[in-house]
Amino acid sequence: MNAIRPWRTIERRKCRQIMVGSVPVGGDAPITVQTMTNTPTSDAKATINQIRRCEDAGVDIIRVSCPDEASTAALPEIVRAAQVPIVADIHFHYKRALEAADAGAACLRINPGNIGSSDRVAEVVRAAKANGCAIRIGVNAGSLEKDLLEKYGEPCPEALVESALDHIKLLQDHDFHEYKVAVKASDVFLAVAAYQGLADAVDCPLHLGITEAGGLIGGTVKSSIGIGNLLWAGIGDTIRVSLSAEPEQEVRVGFEILKSLGLRTRGVRVVSCPSCARQGFDVIRTVQALEDRLQHIKVPLSLSVLGCVVNGPGEARETDIGITGGGAGKHMVYLSGVTDHHVQSADMLDHIVSLVEKKAAEIEDEMSDAGEADSVVEAAE
Repeated sequence: MNAIRPWRTIERRKCRQIMVGSVPVGGDAPITVQTMTNTPTSDAKATINQIRRCEDAGVDIIRVSCPDEASTAALPEIVRAAQVPIVADIHFHYKRALEAADAGAACLRINPGNIGSSDRVAEVVRAAKANGCAIRIGVNAGSLEKDLLEKYGEPCPEALVESALDHIKLLQDHDFHEYKVAVKASDVFLAVAAYQGLADAVDCPLHLGITEAGGLIGGTVKSSIGIGNLLWAGIGDTIRVSLSAEPEQEVRVGFEILKSLGLRTRGVRVVSCPSCARQGFDVIRTVQALEDRLQHIKVPLSLSVLGCVVNGPGEARETDIGITGGGAGKHMVYLSGVTDHHVQSADMLDHIVSLVEKKAAEIEDEMSDAGEADSVVEAAE
């Protein structure tokens, strides 16, 4: 498709690949979506329940806080229950990093310069190597080192990049290279500029995020502008949308950002109008209901929901399933871009859900057949 429409092409920055558990990050791997639990990690049951909801939303990697020994003590149970890799969030206590690595964490989120002497960094690196852990260096504009603040006067792109490079050197000095890096800020301009500078300076995978972005609406907008800007420029290998909202909402927003840029295609992509007086049905409520009822769909497909015939037919031509509002409560249904049949308002919602589920099942069968065919070819070779 990009060969036909080159203006859709995104040239990703070339970087080396690391493994976070079983999930590849960087290189030519798909851009992964992360979130972070907000339950006390020491409460394994509550944390696992929250992880389940995030897994249902499609999360690739989940981070949990490990501020105390009770948290790392609960980590083995959490790691066993999780279907995705677990990142242990460590700030100042290097022993928590050692415990988390031994407990099965796939990655340690640390700032090496914050955990003490070179000997302590060496201990963490040894534990990471022994347990196959990656490390995520997390630089944040809100917690820059005092010497950098004195040097630059305030958080700025150069300060964030220098901090990241200082932390990277601490790991490289101990011959550790399985790391990814984030340089986050709540200021979109600052974060984007810092990531751009870091992308030119290093060859490791980059973890994108606009930190402390805000609530569901405001934070989604800020994150979409910042993360989307970088992804469009080909920068970024894994993302976390930081919202004052439930973690599964962060996951959904993350996928929507990736879907908007054609970088991931999980689930239903809804094309819908903002509604107006021409609408033949309540577009707003219909879309809300469909988004809620179609969250379980994991295969990629597209659905257009347009209230009238002005743009409806044109949008339907570009989607797998389409509905366009008509008069007297009678609406046109499109399948694979072609007019197919009508449906009445009272039956419309259930009918669209049924069509989407049927189409999703067909796509799953096709993907399964293709996978079996690939296996046969590989076996023959």
